[in-house]
Amino acid sequence: MKRRMSIKLKLTLWFTAFMGLIAAICLGLIVVIGGRVSDDEARSRLERVVRSDIEAISYKGGRLSFREGFSFYEDGVYTMVYNASGAMLGGETPPGFPVGEPTENGAIRTVAGSEDSFLIFDLFMPSGWDDGVWVRGVTEAPDMRDAAGRSATVFLIILPFIILMAAIGGYLLVRRSLRPIERITELAGSISGGKDLSKRISEDQSYGDDEAGRLARAFDQMFGRLESSFEAEKQFASDASHELRTPTAVIVTQCAYLEKYAEDTEEYREGIGVIKRQADRMSVLIDRLLDMTRLDFGTRKPELADTDLSEMLRLMCEDQDTGDRGIDIETDIEPGIHVMADAHLLSRAIANLLDNARKYGMDGGHIRVGLRRAGDEAELSVSDDGIGMDKEELDKIFRRFYQVNSSRQTGSGLGLGLSMVKQITELHGGSVSVQSEPGKGSCFVIRLDVIR
Repeated sequence: MKRRMSIKLKLTLWFTAFMGLIAAICLGLIVVIGGRVSDDEARSRLERVVRSDIEAISYKGGRLSFREGFSFYEDGVYTMVYNASGAMLGGETPPGFPVGEPTENGAIRTVAGSEDSFLIFDLFMPSGWDDGVWVRGVTEAPDMRDAAGRSATVFLIILPFIILMAAIGGYLLVRRSLRPIERITELAGSISGGKDLSKRISEDQSYGDDEAGRLARAFDQMFGRLESSFEAEKQFASDASHELRTPTAVIVTQCAYLEKYAEDTEEYREGIGVIKRQADRMSVLIDRLLDMTRLDFGTRKPELADTDLSEMLRLMCEDQDTGDRGIDIETDIEPGIHVMADAHLLSRAIANLLDNARKYGMDGGHIRVGLRRAGDEAELSVSDDGIGMDKEELDKIFRRFYQVNSSRQTGSGLGLGLSMVKQITELHGGSVSVQSEPGKGSCFVIRLDVIR
């Protein structure tokens, strides 16, 4: 297969060719403009010298005189004086100049000589009514071809160096600009090969604030998120395996025991009860994992609608106020607070907070539920008067399968409830936070944008 040119080589060649084209255009402009400038300068010099000579010449009564210091040749201009009939009275013609060239007052024109071209400027200086003299200035016309040749020669000597410098500079610029992309390619290959995800594009060198530098930093951030995601998935798989292993082991052990030792209906009934409880635990765990996975991958998206959060919370608190473990639910709910929410998902998050408060609350204690408007947000709080948590645990409790010290627990939690609360809240564009102190209970707060 024919190997294609790299982007680096293509850009370098394009940049070099472009610089060569610019240089050629500059040469053309230099030749054209330089020729015009030379011609304009020669014409201006010719007119200036002739007009200056007019002031230095006197012709009265048929007598011609010159001011002291007058010269018939000045600044490349030959000066000649003719009488009215065309006879030369003074001056010197340049070699090759056509002597019989007729006069033409006040016009600069070009005439061809025997070898070169000349610029001529004639002025008539009258004397009386019917007499006077012609003052003629002559200078060699600039040789455009010679000027162009000299310019081209100089330019052709300089041009290779210009192209070489453009090629080297373009290559270095392109190589530096594409270096982050090469690093991205290397790292992408490492990732696809299952290698270390902790590497970063800019770990060996720093890039600027140009597009390539921003691209490198964006990929570094993406690799960081991928690494965190993979680590979280590894931890998730490990924790899920651990959580499923326990009820599975209990079920297998109980079945083996019943098969070997059970002798009557009562023992079978007790064994089947244990198996059922563990199977139910596994079923709840699997259902919650499936729900969280669907939310993670977007296959279950929240169906947002105008929801009366105040009424929803009031009804849920009434349903949850069962008096279990002697715990009462106290409410302070501001009416008429509406949010855009998926009522089913949001109710699950609230139910998880209420279950968590009852599970970790003090026997005979209270669960306090509040809802109030705080600016453009609704603040929903659920607090208990349990034993609370240490500060180092507060950043971990929203992780999947994380469970605080078992001494807090009075039930068999899965470690998924608070993780689901956080997930559902963030899907609604809100946030969840917790405040807790050992011995003083915990308070969870959900914040959502209100619509009215």
